[in-house]
Amino acid sequence: MAADDRPTLGIGMVGYAFMGRVHSQAWRSVGAFFDLPVRPVMAALGGRSKEATAAAARDLGWAAAETDWRDLIARDDVQVVDICTPGDSHAEIAIAALEAGKHVICEKPLANSVAEAEAMAAAARAAAGRGVHAMVAFNYRRVPAIALARRWVAEGRLGRLHHVRAQYLQDWIADPAFPLVWRLQRERAGSGALGDIGAHAVDTAQFITGELLAGVSALTETFVKERPLAGVSAGLSATGATIPADGATGGPAAGAVATGVVDVDDAALFIGRFSGGALGSFEATRFATGRKNALRIEVNGSRGSLAFDFEAMNELWFHDHTLPAADAGFRRVIVTEAEHPYAAAWWPPGHGLGYEHTFTHEIKDFVEAVAAGVAPAPSFDDGLRVQRVLAAVEASAADGSRFTPVEES
Repeated sequence: MAADDRPTLGIGMVGYAFMGRVHSQAWRSVGAFFDLPVRPVMAALGGRSKEATAAAARDLGWAAAETDWRDLIARDDVQVVDICTPGDSHAEIAIAALEAGKHVICEKPLANSVAEAEAMAAAARAAAGRGVHAMVAFNYRRVPAIALARRWVAEGRLGRLHHVRAQYLQDWIADPAFPLVWRLQRERAGSGALGDIGAHAVDTAQFITGELLAGVSALTETFVKERPLAGVSAGLSATGATIPADGATGGPAAGAVATGVVDVDDAALFIGRFSGGALGSFEATRFATGRKNALRIEVNGSRGSLAFDFEAMNELWFHDHTLPAADAGFRRVIVTEAEHPYAAAWWPPGHGLGYEHTFTHEIKDFVEAVAAGVAPAPSFDDGLRVQRVLAAVEASAADGSRFTPVEES
């Protein structure tokens, strides 16, 4: 076997739960399927528990484990910091890493507030002047069908855009007995369905159309306002905590389920206007029973329309409105041909891709940008723009759905 004489790129990742697992899978596989200019090396994994972090590092393919993210950033063998933690720690870790000269890829939403996102974007702009780059991980941009939709819009195949309909529908907390995991706590997550999945709907819509949301009118609702405290949680599953047998006298009986307040939205619904004049409608909910991960978007233009649903992620539906009415209608395109975005690296046509491939694609694009010394996309400024939309939605919902302009950068 020939020696690999490419320069190496040392990766340090903070967090090893749901997002950490899929990012680890991407780092492990990206070099096997894409011809990269550098060789990513999974140098170190960061977490709080020594035993759990060491076990995760072993299972997920990381060479070393750190229990303090500051130590991970300080390592000489780490040139990239991958942030897979809840939103309340994104700003502190990202800014410290950028100031230390490390490239950063950070999970979405960028932060828990506009102020934090502004600080992160400012740090990223300053770092870019020193040749250090940052990217926010909106992985759905890297679904081949969504990337193809963006290409078709950019080519003018839809003409002038009139309508955008975007939904992100899940049902994993519809049961009121589901525990109070961190995604249901404002202090950790910033917001509920709005930031967790609504952020994806906003970014996907802005990416496909090439336009920004200029203003919104919104409603939000919390359907279950109190839940059992979480005991053991992993990914999108959890078990409730119980009060131990030596619980305080006068409190709830030992063995009872402890509860806490849900202080984020369960669902967000809003309309908006895009910078180019198109009208948009958005829905983000984790109470759509029967929908597991339905990121859906439809765009209608003067020359045609397109439609996508992530639960059928290898398909893109397209209507060519320039055809005679007798020939027109939506047609299904299977987005697995070598000419389609990213698809040539994988399987023969018709052999579909899955959720995990979107992360491999974003890692591939990030690594190539860093190696070339160019800014990766979406940038922290792009993440800040999404954060401003989320803030406008919350402000509108708190003010009787008043139409609220999205703050400009």
